[in-house]
Amino acid sequence: MTLVFANLSCSFVAMTDAAKNKIVVKDLYKSFDGVTVLNGINLEVKTGEILTLIGPSGAGKSLTLKCILGLVTPDSGSIQLDGIEVSQMPERDRAEFFKNFGILFQRSGLFDGLPVWENIGFRLLQQPGARKSDVKKVAIAKLRAVGLSPEIADLFPAELSGGMQKRVGFARAIAGDPPVLFLDEPTAGLDPIMSNVINDQIFNNVRELGSTVIAITSNLLTARIISDRIAMLHEGRVVWTGDVQEAATSDNPYVAQFWNKRKDGPIQMPVTTISA
Repeated sequence: MTLVFANLSCSFVAMTDAAKNKIVVKDLYKSFDGVTVLNGINLEVKTGEILTLIGPSGAGKSLTLKCILGLVTPDSGSIQLDGIEVSQMPERDRAEFFKNFGILFQRSGLFDGLPVWENIGFRLLQQPGARKSDVKKVAIAKLRAVGLSPEIADLFPAELSGGMQKRVGFARAIAGDPPVLFLDEPTAGLDPIMSNVINDQIFNNVRELGSTVIAITSNLLTARIISDRIAMLHEGRVVWTGDVQEAATSDNPYVAQFWNKRKDGPIQMPVTTISA
């Protein structure tokens, strides 16, 4: 009886630990034309936390997100969402699976031919029985959430500044209140003041929604402001994880070089030569 009780206790603890993780990636590998890009990625993202991926260009950050979304099929490895394996999900289940995610693209990814409110509510409009009047109300509410006025709703993306486009992109990402958000370079191309505005809006909206977030950024100020934890990627591997305070003082050679913007260290930039 004691042995059985012990086994049950161990199982319960394992289930409890697993339930704390929204996303778990184990031993993820992906190669293209014989070149290994993901070389055994391991990540755990707790429910409701903001995990930020940092690292040099080509480290595998964006590809990792594409694999989690199912846009790219990994060569091997495991991807779990809420404890359910999704790495080899049948195509017929993808549409329902995508409802879990909101995505902010690096260049906002707005549709030029649609007004702002239709951009924000694009996915909601695809749902059976969706009414444009209801979706527009949701879009206006999300505009307010990112600090933009309702009058913006009927404008087109070309009529907006870069910072406004980024905020509209974020409003689209949070439309429908998705449980998971992927943010790819949320402050890329913005001035420092607008970057801080976006950072604050990301942090405040994510906390209000309770969403789980994986963000990619090259802006270390953004990483400091929005992150609960940071994961450093290099050559397709996670070489370090920790909280923001640990990143600033870490003696990990990869983190220390990247965080302090040093040119000397284990991260070597490829040298491009131009032939005469």
